[in-house]
Amino acid sequence: MPGIDLVDDVRMETRLLEQFVTVAAEGSVTRAAERLWAAQSTVSAGIASLERSLGTRLFERGGRRLVLTPTGADLLPHARAVLESLDRMRDLAAASDAELRGRVRLGIFTSMDVVDLTGVLRDFRRQHPLVAVELMTSPSGTTGLVQDLVAGRLDLAYTGLPNTPSGVVVEPLREMPFRVFLAADHPLAGRRSVSLADLADETFVDTAHGFGNRMILDAVLERLGIRRRVVAEMNDMPAVVRFASAGIGVGVVPDSGVRFDGAVLDLEDVVEPLRIGLAMRADPEPNRATQALARAIVAARR
Repeated sequence: MPGIDLVDDVRMETRLLEQFVTVAAEGSVTRAAERLWAAQSTVSAGIASLERSLGTRLFERGGRRLVLTPTGADLLPHARAVLESLDRMRDLAAASDAELRGRVRLGIFTSMDVVDLTGVLRDFRRQHPLVAVELMTSPSGTTGLVQDLVAGRLDLAYTGLPNTPSGVVVEPLREMPFRVFLAADHPLAGRRSVSLADLADETFVDTAHGFGNRMILDAVLERLGIRRRVVAEMNDMPAVVRFASAGIGVGVVPDSGVRFDGAVLDLEDVVEPLRIGLAMRADPEPNRATQALARAIVAARR
């Protein structure tokens, strides 16, 4: 990686690299500024300063998003590696310090309780006030969260993927069986259970592609040779349940325990439950703050 000229001091260099990495992740200076708790003009000026120091453009506009130039794409993993090394250096330097410090980026689901996360974070903040915990979500569910984890944009992430990428370790948190959610006046509402074949001609409500539950159910439907019509795709499972209750379509999703006003039926087909876990990268080794938060979340599992 080319050397970066000093702008003000080492802290300024680190901030410029963090701005570069965050803009690359968000594809937007505005969203990057929100994540960094900085003014948009500050982030824009930082990217311009870094580009001048390197003597090359890092981004170009592609529609409404900022996309990396070929050079920017080549430099991005090096920038991430520098930031990870600095975090590791700080962690090692503070190893003899009783106080944990640093930052932990945690990827979560938008509206599904896996553990009592608010309670965990409240207690964690009280015990480790020098650790900043940042919560992030992904519109593509667990697929997006795990991709962000692998890319180094997250330190910990909830996952419900049926398969785990290499280099990622997952600690199990919760299992949820698939059930069928129907409106109270649906013709099948009086039954105790149904098969997927019974629902083949129904319209469905489901989560978007990329969610772990969608991947599991789609694989079973493909194996059974059933093609269904999905009329609404949601970014969380509780929304699927609410829409099914309103009669928009049938919902076949894991039972997360949310309140439901319609009918809930057992599923006669063998479908593996959604197994939610907490994922982290094995290499590089997570810092002490990340490991401490992971232990706290796992200890709170049901």
